[in-house]
Amino acid sequence: MPGRLLRGLWQRWHRYKYRFVPWIALNLSHNPRTLRYVPEESKDKVISDEEVLGPLLKVFQALFLNDFKRQSDILAVLPEPVRRKYQDLLAVHQPRVKLLENRHQQQSILKPEEVLYKTLGFSVAQASSSLISAGKGVFITKGFVSRGSVVSMYPGTVYQKYEPVFFQSIGNPFIFRCLDGVLIDGNDKGISKVVYRSCNGRDQLGPIKMSDSTWLTSEMHNPLAVGQYVNNCSNDRAANVCYQEFDVPAVFPVELKQYLPNIAYSYDKQSPLRCVVLVALRDIRQGEELFSNYYTIVS
Repeated sequence: MPGRLLRGLWQRWHRYKYRFVPWIALNLSHNPRTLRYVPEESKDKVISDEEVLGPLLKVFQALFLNDFKRQSDILAVLPEPVRRKYQDLLAVHQPRVKLLENRHQQQSILKPEEVLYKTLGFSVAQASSSLISAGKGVFITKGFVSRGSVVSMYPGTVYQKYEPVFFQSIGNPFIFRCLDGVLIDGNDKGISKVVYRSCNGRDQLGPIKMSDSTWLTSEMHNPLAVGQYVNNCSNDRAANVCYQEFDVPAVFPVELKQYLPNIAYSYDKQSPLRCVVLVALRDIRQGEELFSNYYTIVS
């Protein structure tokens, strides 16, 4: 019995250590390729904010149109020009919809990962990591990712430096620290899950959701929201993606916020919502696992 318990603990440690900051820090000298160096905080961006915003809007808009029949409540409260814009966009797809209806088929709703593939040319998903005992990982399951592309997003509740996160952080390997001290809790279980759902309900404006909570379930609406499961690189597996912080601009379409997998812990109209995306450092092909640098050295 003690032997089985010890083996169980050892296996859990092997899965957890890749996300355990003290372990990574102590092993930095043995794993020089796991470090990412930036000269200063302001130069941490691989691509511009506009290059991050563009593909996100493109994917979110495609997801919105794909599920258009379920958006009626939201459309009803949007200004007329916005409603007309989506109706015009939908008209492009109308012949295909009518063809399916004539064949007595149900709604032509694609799966979110299929929408992502049709929009950006690739899809991503969780699967067992290629690293021994590392648990889950994230893979390019279809298509091709070009260098500089947004590959995924890091979901979770966003905490300012002064906000309480102690209890949520206990035994939690999914706390992401931004360069300015802002924290993102990407855990989809326990207290973290309860907090996120609570904040998600708090910020809803009538039929309009200000964030996406489906990443906490097996039926995700935003297929990019898997960034918390990207594993740390090693000397043998160099990083092919890196984290990049992105503040959601005030002009972000309110009807598309339902796909943002982040929400602020405290309701603060003055601070923009912090998101973190993962950007490809090189071309990535179908079947490859994503690896990032958990440690960024600012010098």
